[in-house]
Amino acid sequence: MLLKTFGWSFAITALGLVAAGFYGGWEALGIVAILCVLEISLSFDNAVVNAGILKKMNAFWQKIFLTIGVLIAVFGMRLVFPVVIVAISAKIGPIDAVDLALNDKDKYQQLVTDAHPSIAAFGGMFLLMIFLDFIFEDRDIQWLRWIERPLAKLGKVDMLSVCIALIVLLITSFTFATHAHQHGGAHVDKAQTVLISGIAGLITYMVVGGLSGYFEDKLEEEEEREHEEEEEAARTGKKRSPVVLAGQAAFFMFLYLEVLDASFSFDGVIGAFAITNDIVLMALGLGVGAMYVRSLTVYLVRQGTLDDYVYLEHGAHYAIGALAVILMVTIQYQINEVITGLVGVVLIAWSFWSSVRRNRALAEAEGKATASDDKTEVSSGV
Repeated sequence: MLLKTFGWSFAITALGLVAAGFYGGWEALGIVAILCVLEISLSFDNAVVNAGILKKMNAFWQKIFLTIGVLIAVFGMRLVFPVVIVAISAKIGPIDAVDLALNDKDKYQQLVTDAHPSIAAFGGMFLLMIFLDFIFEDRDIQWLRWIERPLAKLGKVDMLSVCIALIVLLITSFTFATHAHQHGGAHVDKAQTVLISGIAGLITYMVVGGLSGYFEDKLEEEEEREHEEEEEAARTGKKRSPVVLAGQAAFFMFLYLEVLDASFSFDGVIGAFAITNDIVLMALGLGVGAMYVRSLTVYLVRQGTLDDYVYLEHGAHYAIGALAVILMVTIQYQINEVITGLVGVVLIAWSFWSSVRRNRALAEAEGKATASDDKTEVSSGV
């Protein structure tokens, strides 16, 4: 079952790592491996959400999501989107961006370096909003309670995450303005670029969130309608087969899943810019990671169970927050790609281990409670 579901992902991983090794040696292979882990971990909760929605669709729409959806997710968001970001930021055509990346790496590297402030400001703001909206939300399960409890209380203030993000952006752009003044105004355009790109990142986040919310509302309406039909069937005594959505409802679900996947892709793609500017390595790492996310979605649907590692979502969002800070810092200072990648991996690994320890503690507590009940029954029987 495991090999059947993840077989293609394993094969593509091997091909991707071999291709990375031939392309740039051991360092490139390591970067692709880090990007793959980063993409899987950041999109893990996406796979869980996908599985919960996908199981309601009929076989036709499940196939559409797992075929056309894969093409959109892997080739559209993970391969084309990074090229588009570079092309827009460097003010060149997408084909020229690919051509330079493959044939004139020095010039491409210079263009990306020049465009880095706008990419970092855009991406930093987008990732920061994801992190802030997560950390300010009051949730039942908390990982680092000493941080999450007080922040959840602060989160009751409306638009707090937007205000903090804008303050961070203003401070960042003001820093560049000060730096420009000290150097005779040579970097005035850089400060303006940071401010405009950061606002664009904030707007993009809000648009994507708005679209996701729209499709969520559509799905809730459809689920309410299905529930009413079930109650009607129960009242009339007519037998009703299990709900498997098709037609317009399934189409809305498909659109919702694609928008949701795109929003999760943003953090992976933009976070990847904090690790490497090479679109070839980015495409390999994120593409392989996206295949695992799809395989994991299929696995969860077929098994009918969701994962028990409850802190993994927390670790992924802390990694997003760390990447946001790193991106904003790299506007002014250079940070080694391996260090950047390892920060996210360490946070995710820590959250995974915390989840394992939590599951063990719960199992031990349950075992002790069962043993205590058995002793009580034996003593009362005597």
